Amino acid sequence: MIEYPQYKKPFYALSKQNSQKVGFSFIRLITLVTILPILGIIAYIVFKGAGSITWEFLTAMPSDGMRAGGILPAIVGTFYLMIGTAIFSIPLGIAAGIYLSEYAADNRWTRLIRIAIVSLAGVPSVVYGLFGLGLFVLFFKFGISILSASLTLSIMTLPVIISTTEESLRSVPYRFRVVGVSLGGTQWQTIRRVILPQALPGIVTGIILGLERAVGETAPILFTGATFFLPHLPGSPMDATMALPYHIYVISTQVPGMPSGIQYGTVLVLLAFVLGMNLIASLIRSRARARRQW
Repeated sequence: MIEYPQYKKPFYALSKQNSQKVGFSFIRLITLVTILPILGIIAYIVFKGAGSITWEFLTAMPSDGMRAGGILPAIVGTFYLMIGTAIFSIPLGIAAGIYLSEYAADNRWTRLIRIAIVSLAGVPSVVYGLFGLGLFVLFFKFGISILSASLTLSIMTLPVIISTTEESLRSVPYRFRVVGVSLGGTQWQTIRRVILPQALPGIVTGIILGLERAVGETAPILFTGATFFLPHLPGSPMDATMALPYHIYVISTQVPGMPSGIQYGTVLVLLAFVLGMNLIASLIRSRARARRQW
């Protein structure tokens, strides 16, 4: 009986496998170190604020200098600001992303535009707030209002929506465009009926990321639309409004003797608001990816 020598992996292959194991272990460790503090913060907020979440807290008007009552004006105001931001930023952001991805030539001008968009995404929110104060509140005379705040938040949100829309459209294989045009469709028909549906998951992700940032910002609405105390709901886009981020800032720093339960309860409501948007976006992305053809 012939005995064949046992095959042994060369040293470099073993070294490569060990390096991969070490690398994967390091990535898992970094992921754990990143996730655990976040989960700890969420758990602490839930523990401190869950006892304050009642029907009255969510539906009543604030009273006693905001030390009692509810936070309904802040919840409604945040929802109005989100809707206003979406109305102005989503159509413009998607249209700009389509133009840069499908129509614009790759030249110095478009490269300059892309650099400007990336730079605007990193501008501090307080700068947007001062810009909105000068342009919408003072120059256009919209005053401290939901309209001024929504327009300011829209400008802040646009770079994220434009960038993610452009990248999502570019990720769709080029053969989809070739087939659409070869079947007799115009470029716009191909984009609207073929490319956009395939890029929908990424576009939705960019929209939600932009709106989440807008919902959680304090500085822009501080200068353009938020008010310290409002015992009633706003009646028009030209009215000022309360909002959850600014309300949290006020009750945490400007109101002496504020019960901590109200503070953490308000933070928990804002956290639920943001996580709810994430959940809706995840459901939309999952259904869109299930229908994707590549």
